[in-house]
Amino acid sequence: MLLLFLWWLLTKKHRRRLGFVLIGMFLFFSNPYIIYKITIAGQEKQRILQPAEKYETGILLAGFVGFEFKTRQGFYGSAADRFIQAVRLYKLGHIKKIIITGGSGSLWRQQYKEADFVKQELITMGVAAQDVLSENQSRNTYENAINTKKLIDSLQLKPPFLLITSAMHMKRSQRVFAKAGLQTVAYPCNFSAIHNPQLFWNSIIPSYKAFEGWDIFFKEAVGLLVYKITGKA
Repeated sequence: MLLLFLWWLLTKKHRRRLGFVLIGMFLFFSNPYIIYKITIAGQEKQRILQPAEKYETGILLAGFVGFEFKTRQGFYGSAADRFIQAVRLYKLGHIKKIIITGGSGSLWRQQYKEADFVKQELITMGVAAQDVLSENQSRNTYENAINTKKLIDSLQLKPPFLLITSAMHMKRSQRVFAKAGLQTVAYPCNFSAIHNPQLFWNSIIPSYKAFEGWDIFFKEAVGLLVYKITGKA
């Protein structure tokens, strides 16, 4: 609406210039090749654990479950690879315990705690109940780190801890956890882009998926910047 009002105020000459700027911005942000390269560079690289590589505890960051308020049912979202990899690492013996950290991101609906739902799901998938630890009060990455540190200190768990989260979210997460005093080893998953060559036409034709990539990138970039400014990372 503001843009339309601005367009109405401008002269014909300035409208033409603004039009070129808007077209340029659209072509830039809708280009799949540009955001693909940025994503590949920004996300944490894959980590392949050696057979004998074991950790006492894996820290699983929530943020992959949504709740339907009417039925109170939880549903896995696009980042559910975090859950899959945590179960896989446990089954393969790379981690002995899993800490799931995350409450509700909503300011008003605090009755839906993601950690509580995921804890039961982990047990259903065969993770022993005594090996699942949880904290359900965190609303963001900073609180994930602070509350997990309290839980780990109370149980006197030994570092380093395997940090399990999305590849694009890993850089910010590790810095926040380090600032909180936790030594972690990155285990990225839920990769937003895979390092494969792109076909020429797929690289130049505008795509709505490019906007989704920019949304993820800006969320992490701005989040990390804010955390640095506020001393949380």
